Amino acid sequence: MKLADLSLASIAATSRRNTLRDLWDRLHRLPGGKRLFSRLIGAMAPYTDTIRADVELLERGRAEVSMRDRPRLRNHLRSVHAVALVNLAELTGNTALSYALPDDARFIVAGLSIEYLKKARGTIRAVCECPVPESSERREYQIPVSLRDATGVEVARATLRSLVGPKKQA
Repeated sequence: MKLADLSLASIAATSRRNTLRDLWDRLHRLPGGKRLFSRLIGAMAPYTDTIRADVELLERGRAEVSMRDRPRLRNHLRSVHAVALVNLAELTGNTALSYALPDDARFIVAGLSIEYLKKARGTIRAVCECPVPESSERREYQIPVSLRDATGVEVARATLRSLVGPKKQA
């Protein structure tokens, strides 16, 4: 067994259950549980952790994730960098879809498009309302994500093209 086989992402990919859903369901009600869950997501996808986003709400077909505006996330125009926004959109869409998956399913993002509508400043909240796969049958899903500033103005809109299919048998 390799050390990489013990990573959270590896465990989730080979588990017979939906590990992400199990973690959220156990942690989110506890004091500090949402923050711990968000840090665990970062451990599963280290690049995603660079934005230090917090999962605020997660249920079948819906996720809300927020990202505080920090100097290291800004561009030369003093607004949130486009790559930080696309990272937030991908995290939100992936988390919503992953939570909704049947226990025997997995997914991969096959494409992503994003429209930047306005300079993003301040805390950004991403909201995803996605389809809920009923089976692990191989199928493509469009996962929409809206990114809004603290006043509720939409600053970006993204769509993830995700392929769902059965988990590999161990």
